[in-house]
Amino acid sequence: MSTEETTGDVAQPEPPVIRIERGNPTPEQLAALTVVLTAASGGSAGSAGDGSAGSRRTLWTARSRFARPRPAVGPGGWRASALPR
Repeated sequence: MSTEETTGDVAQPEPPVIRIERGNPTPEQLAALTVVLTAASGGSAGSAGDGSAGSRRTLWTARSRFARPRPAVGPGGWRASALPR
């Protein structure tokens, strides 16, 4: 015997992620909309919040590491911007 009670509740279906308010889009249009929204959110359809190691961005891959800092403002700033760092 187990201490858990089975109430016989039926699992409720999840609400739709995208709801079309007007019109009658074709399946191709819905697919294009899904691709655009997925790309805009920065994720992929296969890894929606699974927390895999490939979904994290580290400092090693950040492009800002390779950019030079802005030149100093003030007297001699233009000269300092040409000097190697």
